Amino acid sequence: MPPGAPAVRSEQVAGAPAAGQARQSAPAAVPRPQPSAAHDVLCVNAPGMASSGPDGQLRGHGLHGFFRHGVRALARMELRIGGMEPLPLQGTLTSAAAARFVGSVRVPGDLDPDPALTVERLRHADGAETVTVRNTGARPARLPLEIALGTDLGLLTDIAAGRRSPDLPGQVQSSGLRWVGQGRAATVAARPSPHAVLAGAGVLRWDLEIQPGSRWSVDLRVELEVPPTGRPPTGRGPGVPLPWSEPEVRADDPRAARLVARSLDAMAGLLLADADRPTDLYTASGAPWRFGLTAADALWAARMTLPLGTRLAVGTLRAVARRQHLATAQPAATTARPADSATPADGPSPAEGTGGAPGTEPGAAAQAMDGVIPGPLRHGGPELPASCTATEATLLFVTVLAEAWRWGMPRAEVAELLPAAERALGALRAAVADGPEGPVGFVTDFGRSAEERAARPGPARCEVQAQAHRAALQGADLLEAFDRPGAARWRDWAADLRERFREQFWIDDLSGGRPAAALLAQDRPVPALASTLVHLFDLGLAAEGELHEGLLDREQTRLLAQRLVTPELDCGWGLRTLSAKSPRFNPLGHRSGAVRVQETALAVSGLVDAGFEREAEILLEGLLEASAHFEARLPEMYAGEQKVAGCPPVPHPAACRPAAMSAAAAVHLVLALAGVRPDAPSGRVVTRPASTAPLGALELTGLRVAGEPFSVRVSRIGVAVVEEAPSFLQLASG
Repeated sequence: MPPGAPAVRSEQVAGAPAAGQARQSAPAAVPRPQPSAAHDVLCVNAPGMASSGPDGQLRGHGLHGFFRHGVRALARMELRIGGMEPLPLQGTLTSAAAARFVGSVRVPGDLDPDPALTVERLRHADGAETVTVRNTGARPARLPLEIALGTDLGLLTDIAAGRRSPDLPGQVQSSGLRWVGQGRAATVAARPSPHAVLAGAGVLRWDLEIQPGSRWSVDLRVELEVPPTGRPPTGRGPGVPLPWSEPEVRADDPRAARLVARSLDAMAGLLLADADRPTDLYTASGAPWRFGLTAADALWAARMTLPLGTRLAVGTLRAVARRQHLATAQPAATTARPADSATPADGPSPAEGTGGAPGTEPGAAAQAMDGVIPGPLRHGGPELPASCTATEATLLFVTVLAEAWRWGMPRAEVAELLPAAERALGALRAAVADGPEGPVGFVTDFGRSAEERAARPGPARCEVQAQAHRAALQGADLLEAFDRPGAARWRDWAADLRERFREQFWIDDLSGGRPAAALLAQDRPVPALASTLVHLFDLGLAAEGELHEGLLDREQTRLLAQRLVTPELDCGWGLRTLSAKSPRFNPLGHRSGAVRVQETALAVSGLVDAGFEREAEILLEGLLEASAHFEARLPEMYAGEQKVAGCPPVPHPAACRPAAMSAAAAVHLVLALAGVRPDAPSGRVVTRPASTAPLGALELTGLRVAGEPFSVRVSRIGVAVVEEAPSFLQLASG
């Protein structure tokens, strides 16, 4: 992760007390304002970004400025012509990485009521800005243009916490200014060179004379001087292609094509690569708050875009595998080993533990973190402690590898990463509670050793059981296909988990019942109704274009599907993270009521797969309508306020926009409606579209199966016709 860009928004620092646990008393902290990006114009091209208000002026307030590698290279860039700021007319993104700002200026003494001068600012996240002044009046315009510059060279983490250092003194350089401080340096260069540079005030000045019908431009370039020590992640380098195909979407509903195009554009702005692996691309979590690698978010983004090719999945899996924990005599949390040096993680023995849970091996305490993919803790809402993204990432690693293999990831590349998947299965085996550390037979968070879990039992979360069940079944598929031991035992363990889950997680109530959000120690259910339950619909791709069996039986699935679209969860714009009937409901709460785009998109695709298309269509329409209000650039989340006619959804002040998961989820939302389910290793692909055709006629061109073009058309009555496919694939319909 770039320096200064760890999780700063909702994540809890690893090792800090979780919610509901005792904390040592500490002096009251002085409250600091948190800068909001909800209404900023934010350009992103990892590892750079630029943020300002809609007038285009960088004023040094909040998150204003040009950033690179988590450092604010420039905080202020305020433009004046003739001593006046241009009247702002428009400020908008032209792509994820670029923005355009337009303003007007009346020439002093001009009697014409129409402004004679227009000022256009074209900004790019990489640090470039072009200012163009046009004279459309009848007289020459003679007046000075001044650009006031300044910076604190602050870290994004400090700025996000509301800490703002004074501006550093500027130094004149040949064509601009330079600042040095805090072990860093930045420059701004201008072309053409300014007529005057006032270093003390940080002002560049040009004396303009623009004839009628003419224009004048200046190019500004902001650079951060990176120290030679350390190699932070880089963005997508020149000549490195996008790791996905660029699809063409045609639908009766025009919102679909715009949403997919702008979501992929947003993902392109978040692409990162490790400095020594420039072609292994993965996505940063989001800007501005989590502008670096969080493994769970990157894996979700890779998984949801698999219909566009497996290259993002390959790059993400490799980057994540390089960070996987290794148990040695050294502290495991600081050591990683290459993906080809692991021993196999055999499936659980039926004789180990109770109920077929994976047993622990001798020396398991020393290997507690072996196979775990690190990740920060995140806010778990008012009902549960902070959630462990290491658990989510470790389980998701197996799923992404298995599904990328089904979509046509080359066998040699799968084999290269299989040892890391086996280590992840080993971590799953070690995290199944078998006594005092949690509810017996269920999976608890991976981030603590068995001794720590016994001392402070943690909850067995509903979504973790769903992710573990899917990983066990898909891991078994991989082990069997690559002649590795343990497949049968993992399938047996998954079957046992299904039986336990249906008995112990289900809460009966007057509406028929629902799953618990979690089980605490002594098998006490947490009855909260939360959007995390949608993970029970995410069954995972299996052989022959089928889906794996889920944790719920058919009747339980029906009851949950109906519950999702009731007003207590569906606010009209998507699923709230917590029921509106909860006394702890907060429409702006990360896990207590806000709408998280990814979970609503998972619900839509899962409901379609389960045959509950009416419910899926209700949630789909909510997200599509919300996307129109966000200019087809869905943020990570927004307020779970009840939808009111004529009012747009309320932005969340701390939401990442763009965010990798929400952008990928928007792509998934549309592509999943075609129901393309490949099994490239067996040479088969099945199409099972939504029979209700919620987007009307839908045509998808430019998908990829086994690296080859694949196109499908779905009629208005929900019938799919494959227009283009690799010749070696056998086509089948659902």
